[in-house]
Parts: sequence; structure tokens; C-alpha cells
Amino acid sequence: MNIKRFLRYFTDFGILSSFENAITKIVDRSRPAVVSLTIKKDQQKKNTTGSGFIFQKDGHILTNAHVVNGAKSISVRLFDSSTFDAKVVGSDPNTDIAVIKIQRDKKFPFLSIAESKRVRVGQFAITIGDPIGYRHTVTAGIVGGKDRCYHPKKTELFQYHNNYIRTDAWINPGSSGGPLLNIQGEVIGITSLNPGEGSTLAINSDLAKTIGHQLIAHGRVIRGYIDADMQNVPQGIKITNVQPDTPAFQCGLKPDDIIVEFDEEKVPKCYGFRLMVAECQIGKQYPIKVLRQEQEITLNVAIDEMPPELVGRSVKTESVSWKTLGLAVRKLENGTFQRYTYLSEEDRGIIIEKVKKGSPGSNANIPRNALLIAINGQEIVDVQTLETFLQDKQDIPNVTLDIKSIRGIEKVTVALSNN
Repeated sequence: MNIKRFLRYFTDFGILSSFENAITKIVDRSRPAVVSLTIKKDQQKKNTTGSGFIFQKDGHILTNAHVVNGAKSISVRLFDSSTFDAKVVGSDPNTDIAVIKIQRDKKFPFLSIAESKRVRVGQFAITIGDPIGYRHTVTAGIVGGKDRCYHPKKTELFQYHNNYIRTDAWINPGSSGGPLLNIQGEVIGITSLNPGEGSTLAINSDLAKTIGHQLIAHGRVIRGYIDADMQNVPQGIKITNVQPDTPAFQCGLKPDDIIVEFDEEKVPKCYGFRLMVAECQIGKQYPIKVLRQEQEITLNVAIDEMPPELVGRSVKTESVSWKTLGLAVRKLENGTFQRYTYLSEEDRGIIIEKVKKGSPGSNANIPRNALLIAINGQEIVDVQTLETFLQDKQDIPNVTLDIKSIRGIEKVTVALSNN
């Protein structure tokens, strides 16, 4: 290269041209793995649209939970215009992350996921999605902030508020679920929200990857919980109320206790503490150091599972088991035993996820998150088995349940409410 060509290469035009080429190459390389979603939710409503991206060559796709929530059917369209029917593998409203799956014999193109902890404020950010129906639209900007907080409208859900990357690469309805890319074409986030003022919020890739793999493994995310009301105080976290008949209450946690350590670690503020507990094993006892009347004491508190209303699941109040026993039940998913200390891979039955206060089940002291194994000696293999039994036996005065919980295996007699 002669000196004139060398100098010309480093002109402003040359630099801009090189940058332009770099962006277009990233887009050309990435678009085959970015998908357009058409979601049918109700026959009387118009189809909705969204975006996503393939992150495993077998056809697993990451998108937003709010995009696929309530879907009756999902159609996935690739950049080459090929279309596939997709099934929902799992959805987590708490993080607004969902995984769907498409299939074919040939492997799919996919995007690599970067570590969002390495994202730098000021670096370039590129989005690809389907805003307002314009397929595979590209926008670009910079990362304006990390660990940004967003509080949605009032909701019972336990929200991961501080997981957002902020960028000025804009999105519109239809873009949700698409990738936010770095200059190497790696995913640093899932575009999720447009709060206005020219900004976009994306769920960071570390959280997206973690939740995505959990959804593939288990179909949903199981989170630990301590059923108590809390508030931040200078010394730590003050307990303002403890729900009775919960593991926390039975392990001795009391109102006005101030938590200063959990599992031998100093506790952060309430929100951070809830995040710590969410990762704990269900049914396992963890040491909690509290200040009680200015004296330090250590309690071993068993971890409960986060209640259904906090993870976006509604209780089926029309079910026979709810009306008769006051029990809301769900199937035993694959991998549940890995999060429950008192269950094994060989266990069979259904999980009792909620017990109605004042109901026969509550009066019989049936614990939440127990595994219901049998009723009157008949094995319970699924929810429908229990519903059918109770429907057919409405004239009997009581039933005996075989359950397995943190207390071990036991038989519990329950008086039916319709007698």
C-alpha cells in the first residue's frame, strides 16, 4: 500500500465507511437467527406480533413472556420467510422471559449470548425486531445505563426491577423479545420495554440465559420464599409480620426481629434479600441471625416456595379440590425434586401449591408445597385423578391423604366441607 492510499484510508470517510461495513456485517450475520412471531390468543381478537431470537441450534427461541402470554397458537417466521408452528417451553412472568421451540431436521442459525456484566456504558448497541409489523428492522444507539430499575404498574408479581440495560436504540410494539446486540453481534439483552423519552429497556443477557436454561430444564422457575412482611431499618431487615402456619413462623421468626445475617452472609436491603432467598432450596433450613430485644440469636428457618400469585399463576377456584378441600394443586414437573429438598426423582403425585384459610385442608394442617401421593389409598398420578375421585365421592364424610413434606411422609384425615 503506497503512502497516498494509506493516508486516504484513514480519512474521515474511510473511518465512517469501515464502521458502516462493520454494522451491516453484524446485521447480515444476525438476521437469520432473529424471528418474527404471530400470536393467536383469542378467536375474537386480532393476532398480536412480537420478536425473538434463536439461541440454540435445536430451535429454542428466547422472547418476552408478555409476548406469548395466553397464546393459543404461535407462528414463527424466519428471515428466509420459512414458517414454523411453535410450542411454549416455559414462561416466567417475574422476569418477562419465555422460551418457545420450533423443529426441523436441519439445524437452525443461532445467536451467541455475551456476559452482560461485561457490558460498558457508552458502547454501541444494535436491535433487530419487527416494530409495527416492519420485519427485521434495525436500530442502533449506545448503552446509556446498566442495572436500571423499572417499576411496572401495581402488580402482585415479584419483579426483577434492576435487571435492565438502557439504550437509545428505539423499539416499538412488535419489537419486544428481539435481541440487543453488541459490536461483535453477540446478544447483551432482550428488548422488552419502551418507557418513553427515546429510551429502550432490555433484560440483561446473564439473567435471560439463566432463566432460559431453567425453563428448558423444568418448564418454569421455582423460587424460594419466606412468608413474612419486612422493611428496611439501619441495622438490617425488620420483620413486621409473620404468617402463621408457615415454615418461618414454625421455626421461630417473630415480628420485630431484625435480620442481620442470612446463611452467614450480611443481608442486603429487602429486595436483595428476597433475591437471595429466591435461589434457595425449598424445604432446606438456613441459619438466620436476628436481633431480638438487642440480643443476637440464630434461627434455622426453612424456605417455602414463592406463592402462585407472586409468580403469575392463578388458583383454579372452580376446581373440585378447591371447593371441597380448599387445596389448589398442580402437576409435578420434571426437575422439581432438584429444587425441593424432601423430594426425589422417584416420587410421584401432585403438588399442593395453596391452602385456603379456614378450609378443611387448612383445619387438617396440610402444609403448602406438600406432595399429595394418594387419597383413601388410591394413588394420585395427576390432577385429573384427584378431581375425578372427589367428584365421585361427594357423599363420604372424610378422606385420608398420603402426603410428603418437610415433615416427612404422613397420613392426614380431612373432613369434607360438603358434609
